[in-house]
Amino acid sequence: MHKTVPPFRADTVGSLLRPAALKAARASRLAGELSADGLREIEDREIQKVIARQEEIGLEAVTDGEFRRSWWHFDFLEGLDGVEGYESIQGIQFNGVQTKARSVKVTGKLGFTSHPMIEHFKFLKANAKAMPKMTIPSPSLLHFRGGRNAIDKTVYPDMEAFFDDLAEAYRKVVHAFADAGCRYLQLDDTVWAYLCSEEQKNLVRQRGEDPDTFARIYAKMINHAIADRPSDMTISMHICRGNFRSTWISEGGYEPVAETLFGELNIDGYFLEYDSARAGGFEPLRFVKPGTQNVVLGLVTTKTGELENADNVKARIDEAAKYVSLDQLCLSPQCGFASTEEGNDLAESEQWAKLQLTVDIARDVWK
Repeated sequence: MHKTVPPFRADTVGSLLRPAALKAARASRLAGELSADGLREIEDREIQKVIARQEEIGLEAVTDGEFRRSWWHFDFLEGLDGVEGYESIQGIQFNGVQTKARSVKVTGKLGFTSHPMIEHFKFLKANAKAMPKMTIPSPSLLHFRGGRNAIDKTVYPDMEAFFDDLAEAYRKVVHAFADAGCRYLQLDDTVWAYLCSEEQKNLVRQRGEDPDTFARIYAKMINHAIADRPSDMTISMHICRGNFRSTWISEGGYEPVAETLFGELNIDGYFLEYDSARAGGFEPLRFVKPGTQNVVLGLVTTKTGELENADNVKARIDEAAKYVSLDQLCLSPQCGFASTEEGNDLAESEQWAKLQLTVDIARDVWK
């Protein structure tokens, strides 16, 4: 089973349910009853606990659960030069529910000077025995949802300049994490799944843009960002169809983007949602580069607490192995358990049971 470099046979996407003590501390901080230092002390303590728990169940890569974040993406994007967070008119629409009203816009020249998440990673690394894994949103997230309308036209009259600056800002981000000792960095990128959804692409068309051009643009941008990373640094990408309070946004298999996604991106490993029919079949995996890319099958759902049948999961791994070598496959939950601080609708005990099941199945399959 053992792999010396990530992604590992049993791996984790990133976010974890926030424990009660952390939720209470964040609420107290918001109410002005707890200082920033006081909140950080509680965050530190809870992160140390969650690192130890991940290591205890046998995970070879661990995260901080994204315990210092409210959102999986906005907290990071707002830390880039030229990006501003704001209270939007409405939240992001999921299937039957909306998030809090929050979004980001580009108001200045894009760049990277520093970011608090560099220090967040250093704390993770200092407290982990297993490999510390950092997760950040992919650069495509700054463009797809708001598009041209969320980018100041006086700053970027030319969209090509916007994409060039965003790619370069992320190149500096990758180097900053590498300099901090990060050797396992994940780009969370829901956009590739949205480009497989006619509903989502129609929303883009309605604002006057052509979504069919986005895949090549995003691939070029991401490749620039990761081009000169250290040779021993693994870059993975997680792709899902939305995850908020156990709901989703898009549906559709990977076929429309598979050739570009697997054939043109220089990504080392893909974490792919495969826990429901919304993700389609395994046929698009035929485009995965032989021997050089890993696919982490997200066959254990984070949306419900019901524990999967191990034999059923193993059978699906066998099915995927018809299209890509078993040696290039790994296993994980289909997404994080808490893409936002609210978390999905399952108990912490159910979360840990699913992660333990992932480890146990992987040990059986890759003996």
